[in-house]
This record gives sequence, structure tokens and C-alpha cells, in this order.
Amino acid sequence: MANMLKVTLIRSTIGVKPQHKKTVEALGLKKINQFVEQPDNPQTRGMIHQVRHLVSVEEI
Repeated sequence: MANMLKVTLIRSTIGVKPQHKKTVEALGLKKINQFVEQPDNPQTRGMIHQVRHLVSVEEI
């Protein structure tokens, strides 16, 4: 199985740029403290990098 990332939304998207809000939604996150498992690939890493101030990431 490929490496996976646990991505957790730790800050609200209220007041952030619309593009960042869409990126958070594209990762599958809606509520604070919600987490999703995403594949560890360059596309996911790029999305996480864009909203790194809103999320925390763990390798699983």
C-alpha cells in the first residue's frame, strides 16, 4: 500500500482567500478537527503546502 497522509483541519476557513477555502474542500475537509486520509503524492503535497497554515499533517 502506498504511503498515506492524515490531514486535519486545525483552523477555520472563515476570512481566508476563496482559493484556499476551495483547496481545503478539495482535500475533503469541512469542519475543524475533521481529518481525512490522502495519498502521499506531489498533487496532495502541493495542496497541503498551499493551506499549511490551516491544516496539520501526519504520515501514516
